Amino acid sequence: MGVPSVFLRLATCNLACRWCDTKYTWDWQNFDYATEVVDLDVGDIERRIRTFDCSHVVITGGEPMLQQAELEPLLESLASDGYTFEVETNGTIVPQSGMLRHVGQWNVSPKLRTSGNGQEEREIPLALETFAQLPGAYFKFVASVESDVDEVCALRDKYSLPTDRVLLMPEGRTPDALQKKSSWLSEACVKHGFRFSTRLHIILWGDERGR
Repeated sequence: MGVPSVFLRLATCNLACRWCDTKYTWDWQNFDYATEVVDLDVGDIERRIRTFDCSHVVITGGEPMLQQAELEPLLESLASDGYTFEVETNGTIVPQSGMLRHVGQWNVSPKLRTSGNGQEEREIPLALETFAQLPGAYFKFVASVESDVDEVCALRDKYSLPTDRVLLMPEGRTPDALQKKSSWLSEACVKHGFRFSTRLHIILWGDERGR
């Protein structure tokens, strides 16, 4: 949070969270693929990233790990010039060696029951076990209701997630919604030793897409 970054947002996702605020990257029943998605090859993407005076890249989605094979040569090229990378993922896909070599931080956001995804879709044991062993992996859970905290604790115990790298974030698309959930969620973080994270972009700019 607070680090100047270039965001590379990729389309398509293997989950369908009911509260997702980027449905335009995967919900083709309500959004038009041809309107929302720009098809670019690796060279085009690299040239666009290099136009920014910024060497930190956050790769997000959708679910960017669906395209990790295509991302590897991009990261390889940019890393040779000192670029650093974060990947935001739902934690259902095991990273390949090329991604592990270049990604410094993994922002893993496993989904809970309240996301609307079935357990067999949202919880892939091998993937979560793999991320749990990475020193650069942080686990961010979106909490909608207070009972979500119990599910987070169960997942922490089941996969030995490092408590000091577990973050709880309130679900909400307005500052008011975030504030109402932040009171009980911050208390839960203190109780269990988790970190608290708000949605800074919502507080600063509201629910607006970037340009």
